[in-house]
Amino acid sequence: MQIKQAEFIKSSASYRDCPDPVFPEYAFIGRSNVGKSSLINMLAGNRKLAKTSSTPGKTQLINHFLINGSWYLTDLPGFGFARVPVHIKKKWEKMIRDYLEQRENLICTFLLIDIRHEPLNNDMLFLNWLGTKQLPFHIVFTKADKLGKNKLQSNLAAYEKKFSAQWEPLPPYLVSSSEKKTGREEILALIDGWNRETTTPEP
Repeated sequence: MQIKQAEFIKSSASYRDCPDPVFPEYAFIGRSNVGKSSLINMLAGNRKLAKTSSTPGKTQLINHFLINGSWYLTDLPGFGFARVPVHIKKKWEKMIRDYLEQRENLICTFLLIDIRHEPLNNDMLFLNWLGTKQLPFHIVFTKADKLGKNKLQSNLAAYEKKFSAQWEPLPPYLVSSSEKKTGREEILALIDGWNRETTTPEP
């Protein structure tokens, strides 16, 4: 898939305020500082599309981008260690979960996990919640360029072992690097395939 056009549409505080569900939609979410905005910009071929920041918690709303005039890419707030009050975190959590459960044209959620770190509890909790709700998802391990080949394989093996304790078969995943554009073609190929299979509901 070639990305010829990528434009910001709107930010929403609730799934009810999101754009009309006339196109297939793909959401991207992960812990704060997982490299989500960089990945989105890499996919779109536009370094300024999603706002990047060294401060965790920059994304606070549901941000919709229209890609090639035919599908939505959705940037969701991160979870984890963003330095915000507890009541704000709970508000974000409800907004995210309501969106993931209620957004009728959502085809798949890409869960981003920093491959440099060992399996973390909040990643696993969110992953298991997606499974419990039977919501389609695909894991994207980020920042692969920060590790050597042996360490990368070791960390992937650790995740597979952790997954195998609760999942059969293992959750689908791929490895990415925004710096080296690793995983870009694989993600876009997945989306292209789903787009070809999908008939979105009328608004």
